[in-house]
Amino acid sequence: MNLVRVPKLRTSVVLPGAANNSWRERLATLAIALILDLAFGEPPARLHPVVGIGRIVSFLERRAPPSSPRGALVYGGGLTIATIAMAVGASALLERIVARLPLLPRLFVGAVLLKPVFAVRELVQATRQVRRLIEVGDVVSARHAVRSLVSRDPTELDTPLIAAAAIESIAENASDSVVAPCLAFLTTGLPCAYAYRAANTLDAMIGYHGRYEFLGKVAARLDDGLNLIPARLTAHLLIVGAALGGADWRRALLTAWREHCKTASPNAGWPMSAMAGALGVQLEKIGHYRLGAPLRPVAAQDIALAERIVIRGIGAGFAGLVAIAVLSRGKNQGGEP
Repeated sequence: MNLVRVPKLRTSVVLPGAANNSWRERLATLAIALILDLAFGEPPARLHPVVGIGRIVSFLERRAPPSSPRGALVYGGGLTIATIAMAVGASALLERIVARLPLLPRLFVGAVLLKPVFAVRELVQATRQVRRLIEVGDVVSARHAVRSLVSRDPTELDTPLIAAAAIESIAENASDSVVAPCLAFLTTGLPCAYAYRAANTLDAMIGYHGRYEFLGKVAARLDDGLNLIPARLTAHLLIVGAALGGADWRRALLTAWREHCKTASPNAGWPMSAMAGALGVQLEKIGHYRLGAPLRPVAAQDIALAERIVIRGIGAGFAGLVAIAVLSRGKNQGGEP
């Protein structure tokens, strides 16, 4: 964490509120980054740092030597450490350079560097594309579009299961792609945000059973640990979003508490079950889990409501952070002599 330097008065003690100033600056940086995300979306692939992280993972994965499960586990652990170390090192260097700029350029450049670690607009647009294809009855194209959201084979999915897959994706990725990286940045800065994004990218690429059972085990367990708090926080933000979006927040709360444990992941079940309860539908991955009560078939309008719940939940969370920043600033100023 970069501490804000405060002029000495008659002592070397850091003035109250100096650490809060650093936190408020991060919040302002995040606000600008959110505006950039909503206005412009993702940077081009050739310039996207997360795409670069993915290329590093692919490069190292292709060079994994044939070995025993123990050897694959060791190599996978080294691959994970090396990838995260490179992401942290590069982002820490950039953060130190940016810290020397005046305030306004520092906020803007910091926001540009932060933007690639999260994606609100891309997340909503991806599910919206699936929704629109379902609305016009183009099931074949909807199956193709949902491939970008989930790892399961969609070729045999009917319309309700395609819609359910899109809803599961926007709920889970509200945590992975938005809440978790933003929380990492607000608590400890840009290197931590990129460390999280690298770990999550590793999990997405090699954190699977089967071929990557041992090679990706370290990455998968690390991602599980890093998402323990964000996934639960996201579930509660979705409950708030349900209350603001006209959905059933009480059922969302009850379903999250009762059914979050039905998924293999210790984290994914929290936001997905909260969303299932809010919508009053059952979200199913055949052969793996069923979340929520099947009160009616999942339909395109449920995807639209899920989008609103996510946007309003994230918006409420950010508004809460701004309120805390304003109130803490007022308290600090009120306590000054």
